[in-house]
Amino acid sequence: MRIVIVDDEMLARAVVREYLSEHADAQIVAECANGFEAVKAITELSPDVVILDIQMPKLDGFEVAELAGAKPRYIFATAFDQYAIKAFEFHALDYLLKPFSQQRFDQALAHARANLGVVGEGDGRTAAAGVENMVRQVAGRNKPLGRVLIRDGAKVHVIASDNIDYIEAQDDYVQIRAEGKSYLKNQRLAELEGQLDGEQFLRIHRSYIVNIARVERIEQATRDSHVAILRDGVKLPVSRSGYQKIKDAMQ
Repeated sequence: MRIVIVDDEMLARAVVREYLSEHADAQIVAECANGFEAVKAITELSPDVVILDIQMPKLDGFEVAELAGAKPRYIFATAFDQYAIKAFEFHALDYLLKPFSQQRFDQALAHARANLGVVGEGDGRTAAAGVENMVRQVAGRNKPLGRVLIRDGAKVHVIASDNIDYIEAQDDYVQIRAEGKSYLKNQRLAELEGQLDGEQFLRIHRSYIVNIARVERIEQATRDSHVAILRDGVKLPVSRSGYQKIKDAMQ
């Protein structure tokens, strides 16, 4: 198994490296101290498994997984159990709570072998049950996105949600307008809508989501239609259902 270790703490990487030394089939192809290094390493080296910390500066573990793609298998490692539900949504192989033992780590690696079809000790069923148990134990829903990530070739744009003016649907993509610039992201508008704060962002039209704080006023365009005038003068169409929603939100 080709493995990438990602953790901003050197000691944590050293522990994983030590645990991996007990597995002859494990080859460490990269160690990364932050999310940007991780995205680069994963896309260039195509590892089988990524052992990934969640809380890191610049990019967290989920953002790394989003940008690097679903091809590698992810084992998340963190000191916090509240991320288990989100890890499950990313189809994580396992979810290790720090500090974890060699035995618990071995279970996660056995699950990785089983998932990859690699012959090794154990079939990973214990590790899989561990993830399911963790998910059942953690209550509550995920917090809305605080920032949106956009991959542009080798570049990664990190846009704070508060800085977004509006979002426009363009087939399987969305165009995000923020701070005078436009960014194209490969995501459906409905999916992004579900991730944003519903009290801050409003679907005013089948093709538009607007940051309510950016709306200056609502004007009647024709007898049966309205437009939202943003602070910078941009005009966005408002559907009939969207008109009532934004009217209520701005009261």
